[in-house]
Amino acid sequence: MEMLSRQAASDAVHDLGWRFQLRTLRASIPAASLAEAVALAQTVVHAAGTDADEHLWLDVRRDQVLLAVQSQSTQWVTEVDVELARRITAAVGGRTRPGVRQVLEYAIDALDIDAVRPFWQALLAYAQDEDGSLSDPDRQSPPIWFQQMDAPRPQRNRIHLDVTVPHDVAPARMAAAIAAGGRLVYDAEAPAFWVLADPEGNEACVTTWQGRD
Repeated sequence: MEMLSRQAASDAVHDLGWRFQLRTLRASIPAASLAEAVALAQTVVHAAGTDADEHLWLDVRRDQVLLAVQSQSTQWVTEVDVELARRITAAVGGRTRPGVRQVLEYAIDALDIDAVRPFWQALLAYAQDEDGSLSDPDRQSPPIWFQQMDAPRPQRNRIHLDVTVPHDVAPARMAAAIAAGGRLVYDAEAPAFWVLADPEGNEACVTTWQGRD
C-alpha cells in the first residue's frame, strides 16, 4: 500500500469532515444518546467490512462516535484509508465532522535516547514503535517520542507537550493561549510547529501536519 503525503491525505478527506492528525485520519459523528452512538458504530463497522480490523479504531461515547483510520501495517495513511473514510462518510449520511480537538504527544529531550527509553516503556507499560517512539497499546494515553539533545540543557524543561491540532485550528488555538498569558517563543519552522511558553517559561508546542513533506 502506497503511503500518502501529508498534503495528499489532508486534501483527500478535508471536504468529508475528516482531518489528518498525527499520521491518522480522524473524524467524529454526533449522537443524541449512547444507544444511537452504538447503532452508528455498527453502521461504521459494516461499511468498513473486511478493512475494519486493520484500519479502523472506534471510541463510542454517549454523544458521539470518534473515528480514527490508519493502516496498521505502515502506521500511516494510504489510499485504502482514504477510500474507507469515504465509505464511512457515505454510510452515515455525511454526518462526519472534524473529531478530536487535539492529539497529545509527550516529547522527552534526551542525550542518550536508548538509555532513557526503557525506563518510560517499563513505567507506562507502553510498546515501542518502529520509529523508536512509545505508544499505549490501548490507545488511551498519549504517545511519547524522544528528541535528540547535543548537550545538557538544565536551564529549561526537557519534557513538553506536543498539541497536534487540525491545521485550520492552529492559529485560533495559539491566539487563545497567548491571550491567556502565554507567549510565542519560536516560529522558524511554522506551520510544522510553534513553541509557546506559559508566564513562567514552561514550554509546549502547537503542531500540524503542514510543512513536513
